[in-house]
Parts: sequence; C-alpha cells; structure tokens
Amino acid sequence: MSVTLSVLDLSLITEGSSAADALRNSRDLARYTEQLGYYRYWVAEHHNMPGIASAATAVVIGHIAASTSTIRVGAGGIMLPNHAPLVIAEQFGTLETLNPGRIEVGLGRAPGTDQFTMRALRRTLQTDEQQFPRDVLELLSYFKPAEAGQHVRAIPGVGLNVPVWILGSSLFGAQLAAMLGLPYAFASHFAPGALMHAAEMYRSRFEPSEYLAEPYMMAGFNVFAADTDEQALLIRTSSRQSTLNNRRGRPGQLPPPNADFDAQLNHAEREMLDESQRCSAVGTAAAVRDQIEQFVAQTGVDELMINANVYDQEARKRSYEIAMQCMADVVTPSRLSI
Repeated sequence: MSVTLSVLDLSLITEGSSAADALRNSRDLARYTEQLGYYRYWVAEHHNMPGIASAATAVVIGHIAASTSTIRVGAGGIMLPNHAPLVIAEQFGTLETLNPGRIEVGLGRAPGTDQFTMRALRRTLQTDEQQFPRDVLELLSYFKPAEAGQHVRAIPGVGLNVPVWILGSSLFGAQLAAMLGLPYAFASHFAPGALMHAAEMYRSRFEPSEYLAEPYMMAGFNVFAADTDEQALLIRTSSRQSTLNNRRGRPGQLPPPNADFDAQLNHAEREMLDESQRCSAVGTAAAVRDQIEQFVAQTGVDELMINANVYDQEARKRSYEIAMQCMADVVTPSRLSI
C-alpha cells in the first residue's frame, strides 16, 4: 500500500482566541507539516463562520505560501458560485506567479455559508444547475495559452496551467470530475455518506484529458492522534462539540476539550456525530495506522487530506506528527503529473 498525505486547515478560531491567532497558527502548522513531509496544504472558503478565519481564501493561501518553501498550497476549496471565474483566475494566477509550481485550486459548488450571507456575497440567489460546469470550463480556459482574438485574459494567469481539482460530497462532483478528466476530492471528513458510490462513479466514468491520464482521488480524513488513547479521545471532543453546535444552528469558535461531553449526548446526537466522523482515526500511533490502512484499502483513494480540528495548537501539531510518523514507510509523493 502507498498513499500521499496532505493537510486541510480551516484556520480555526478557538474559544478565547482571535482571527489573528488563527492565522498565525495556520502559518505555524504549515511550516511544521512541511518539515514532516506532507505534500499539500489546503485552506477552505467559509463565510460568516465565527470559528473559521479563511474567508478570504486566496489571501490566506498567499500568507501560507510566503511562509513555506516546498509544500504545495491551495484551496479546498473555492466556492465558485460566489465568484466570477475571471477573478479566481487572476487571484490564483497571481499566487502561481509569486510561488511557481506550488499553487492549485479545488472548486466546489456549495455556498460555504447560509442564505443571508450568500445574498451578501452574490447579490442574487438565482441559480442554474448548469452554471457550475460552465464556470469550471471558463476558469480552465483562463489558465491556457491565449488564443488569437481572445478578448478577455487573466493577467497573471494566462498560460500558467494552474492545477484544478473538483471537490464534492455528493455524486455531482464525481460525475463532473470524471467527465472533465480532472482530479477529484471528496469531503468524507464531514459528509461520508456517498463516498463509496462517488468513488466508483468517478473511476468508472473517468475520461482521460489533457490534464490527467487516469483517475486520481483524494478523500478527507480526520485524525485525532495522541500519545495515549485517553488523550486522543479527549482532544476529539472539541470537534464533536463544534459539529453538534453547527447542527443545532449555533456555530461558534472551537471549544476546549470536555471529558464529560460524550456522556451528555443522547442516542440521536451520538449517532449523528459518529456517522459524520466515520472517516476518522482516533488513538495512538498503532491504532491510527491501522485505521488509515483500513480506510485506504476500503476506498482505494490515492491521497488523504488530513483534517485535525484540535483546540490546542501543540496537540494539533502532535496529531499530524503521529499520523506522518506511523505511516512513513508507505507515504509517497503524489503521482499527479499536473
């Protein structure tokens, strides 16, 4: 077995801290995981979320890229319906110009927020289910060499061939990525329900393209690793509290661990949390390796985008350290040629 390991960072704002603290922690985590050997570092677009500091996603990517030297940096993802494709092409073309060979963009069609904030972002909620594929194609065109008579170009951006991924948590993204011959990332770290069906659909329908000769799939995966099982279970409670708060319509900053949290849950709440975090590894190095190996064997994914929503920065770094160390003999660089 071989697998590539990468990092998903939501620039978490923890209780008692600020957005400035979160962005400093992101820079610190990026530098640390680069040293550990992680392959890419992605941040995600979320708006009006009290616990997430990466709303200006391209700006945060620039902050991370300027603070590192080798790790690939990108968006997991940009919610393309919130933006004109030309603007994204210019932003990521600029990032690629400043950091050659290190920038990539994952595209999603979800809003990354609530309807009120969507209206503030977009000014209209008129939607067309075909607009997202058209927008993806438009964005791809801006990264190609300019054609004769082309009136609109992304400068910087034109001719840079910035790698583009399709993201998803349903079958729509799998079908689109397969049709366009693009790499595909599934958000199984919080929405695992359709993972296996999406993986089968992506692989079976994949059409080779100028971007990719064969399918390449990444899956989100939570890791809560520590030196003891008790510590691992404890640090996981912050993420579980946050998820429950979001489901109750009360999003907030990431709370500190609570050893009594699980005992306070009713049956339905426990089932919901267990299902939403089904794609996770929890425990010491040996347990984490076993759970990662089982997941990779079951899904056949090429790469894991590891998410660790852990309250304490040093405990979070330690979780990423354990994950990399326990998998060191099977971790490989990405085989993507794009």
